[in-house]
Amino acid sequence: MTKSTARAGAGLQGRDRLAFLLVLVPYLIEHEQVSVATAAEHFGVSEALIRESVALIAVSGVPGETSAYQHEDLFDIDWDLFEQRDQIVLTRLVVIDDSPRFSAREAAALIAGLQYLSALPGSADDEVIGSLMSKLAIGSSGRPTEVAVAASPATAALVPVRDALAQRRELSFDYLSADGRTEHRTVDPLRVESLDRDWYLRGWCHLRQAVRTFRIDRMSGVEIGENQAQHGADDLSVPSDFFQPSATDLTVTINIETAALPMIAEFFTADSQVREVGNRSLVNLRLGHVHGFKRVVAGLGGLAEVTDPGTAREEVAAWSREALAGYGL
Repeated sequence: MTKSTARAGAGLQGRDRLAFLLVLVPYLIEHEQVSVATAAEHFGVSEALIRESVALIAVSGVPGETSAYQHEDLFDIDWDLFEQRDQIVLTRLVVIDDSPRFSAREAAALIAGLQYLSALPGSADDEVIGSLMSKLAIGSSGRPTEVAVAASPATAALVPVRDALAQRRELSFDYLSADGRTEHRTVDPLRVESLDRDWYLRGWCHLRQAVRTFRIDRMSGVEIGENQAQHGADDLSVPSDFFQPSATDLTVTINIETAALPMIAEFFTADSQVREVGNRSLVNLRLGHVHGFKRVVAGLGGLAEVTDPGTAREEVAAWSREALAGYGL
C-alpha cells in the first residue's frame, strides 16, 4: 500500500482495507494508547481514515459458540478518550485473548532467566531485555511472582572483567588455583567464555608470560588497572582447548561409566586415552592438580572412581569423607 493510495482514504476497498486493518490492530495493541495523529503519521494515512478504521474495529470480532456476535465477541475501545481527546485505547481484545499464554510461574521463570542473562557479557541490549520482561509480565495469564536473581561470585566479577575487555586495560585479581593456593595475577584480558555452568577468562598472564585460563568464580579483588593491555585476542593465538598440558601435570586414571564420559569431557586433552571395558571406560587425564577434580568425581554419584595413582585416589576419598561428615553422615 503506497502513501498516496492510503491518503485517499475512501479509495481503500476490499483487500486493501482488510490489509490495513490487519496491520492497524497489532499496532494499537502494541502501543496500548496512541493518538489518532500519531497513528496517521506512522502509517502515512489521513486522520480521517484512522478514525474510520478504529470505528470499524470497534464493531468487529469473531462469533462465539452461538455463531452470533455477542457483546463479548467484539473488540471495544474507550469511546470517551476516542471522541473527546482523539486517543485510541482498545479495552477488549478478541481471538488474541484466546491464544495460549504463559502461566504466571512460566513467566516468572523466564523473567528470572532474563535477569541472569542481563548480567552476562555479550548479552543483548539492556533495553531489549527490559522490554521483553515487561511484555512477559503483561502477557501472562496471571501476575508473575516477583523474583530477584542474586549475583554469584562469577557474575559479580564479570562486571569489571567486561569493562576491562571493552577498554582494553590490564586486569588484576587474587586467584585461587586448582591446588588451593592463592596468587596475585595481572593479565591482559583476551576474551570471556563459558563451559557448562562455569565462566572463564582467557588472558595473557604477566606472571607466566603466556596465555592462561582463569575460572571467574575463583577470582577475587578484581580491579581494572591504569595501564593499557599490551596483548589482544587479535594479535595472539588463543588455544581452542580450555586446558593445556604441562610438564608438571599429574596423570590420573578414571574408571567411569561409558555413558557418563561427556560429563568429564572438559578435562580431555589431545593426549587423553580412553579404553572401553564392557559398559565402562578407563580414561587417562592430565590434571594440573587433583584438587579441582575432586568435586567433579563426587558429583558423578558413583558413576566414576579414581583408580590411579593411589595418592590421588586417597585425596578424593578423604575429601568425600570430609564432605559427608559435614552433613553428619
